[in-house]
Amino acid sequence: MSDQPEEDWPTNYFNYFTEVEERFQRARGTGLFLLSPLDWALIDSWRTAGVPLEAVLKGIDEAFDKWRSRKQKRQLVNSLAYCAQAVMEAAGRTPSARAAAIDATGDPLFEPSQIATHLTQAAQSLRDRPEPSLAEVASALEQLAAQAETHVRDLEQLEQRLTAFEEKIVAILRANQTEEQLFELRQTLAAELKPYRSKMSADQLATLERRYLDNALLERSKVPRLSLFYLH
Repeated sequence: MSDQPEEDWPTNYFNYFTEVEERFQRARGTGLFLLSPLDWALIDSWRTAGVPLEAVLKGIDEAFDKWRSRKQKRQLVNSLAYCAQAVMEAAGRTPSARAAAIDATGDPLFEPSQIATHLTQAAQSLRDRPEPSLAEVASALEQLAAQAETHVRDLEQLEQRLTAFEEKIVAILRANQTEEQLFELRQTLAAELKPYRSKMSADQLATLERRYLDNALLERSKVPRLSLFYLH
């Protein structure tokens, strides 16, 4: 079970990445262990697919319980991908409605000023890029920032808008990559993912690969993430 009370669920949802990282580190028993780009992409794929945080945390615990029960442990668990199968099994037992990112009390999870600053800074980063198409996205983000008082009342819809903008940004960045650059990214992904392919379905692998490549493009281009998950 999750350590967090149910009434705090919406707030926990916006702490998705931090909660998952801390649970993995705790289960592994090494607090200083850093997650890899593959791990972050996997968390992002779960979050995007609407896998409840509770299911991810429960899956991590169950995967490590199974690992510890083995008589022979050849090596430490070095990737969150080891827990992928257990997470999906836990997700199948967790009511999907609990993944809703809406505060049942109606209280905003962020101040309008926080959202405005987050979006304005992201817009400026895009304007610093050489691609002309990114300036259009920057203008749209500035408009959202100016209307933060309105958007703070419906964070789920705002998150959907930001996801759409981020997908557009990734498409623009990908179009400006050479074939060799994209090939190198795929080679890196293939090497990291190889030990864990047997633990994931074809759909899971396809989603993870897409999220990994998208994240890698954003990181390589030094473009900030738009999601409210990165506001904390």
